[in-house]
Amino acid sequence: MPNTFREFANDKPEWADVVTLLPVPKPARSPATSGSVDVNDRPTEAAGSRRAHHSKLDGRPTYGNPIDFRGLRHEPVNEQGVVFLFGMVAKELGYMVEAVQVGYPDCEAKRQIGPGKWQRVRIEFEFESNRFNHDPGGCDLIVCWRHNWPDCPPNIEVVELRSEIEKLSKSDD
Repeated sequence: MPNTFREFANDKPEWADVVTLLPVPKPARSPATSGSVDVNDRPTEAAGSRRAHHSKLDGRPTYGNPIDFRGLRHEPVNEQGVVFLFGMVAKELGYMVEAVQVGYPDCEAKRQIGPGKWQRVRIEFEFESNRFNHDPGGCDLIVCWRHNWPDCPPNIEVVELRSEIEKLSKSDD
């Protein structure tokens, strides 16, 4: 399936960041190729990136870019990283977490809407906002690392942690 997606996204720059996350294809080796890898079989680099991409080693974790934000060394690479990071900064963002669960929505919290007034908010965690695939009526807020969903329903608020962490990092200096 990764190769099929890579072919689909070949000339579509809007998918370049996703293509870089795909596993490096293992080319079929034959005497004709003698171990060489066709450049066209490698994931394309994100626009403007000049860094070398190396083969992923099996059985080892993958890390996001370094952020050195408090006790978190790297950016999240999945939804669990988003949950962890939100837990680190929820209070500073004005949320009091009541419960976290496996079912939809992932979290129930309260946020202050005025002096002495708090209101319940239902939160769904996603690594990227466009991965949301639930009934929009079941939550009030998506907390994600990257907000990339231009058609997000207007009744759902989005908190992009990448932007919030940048602001909080500057305030820590």
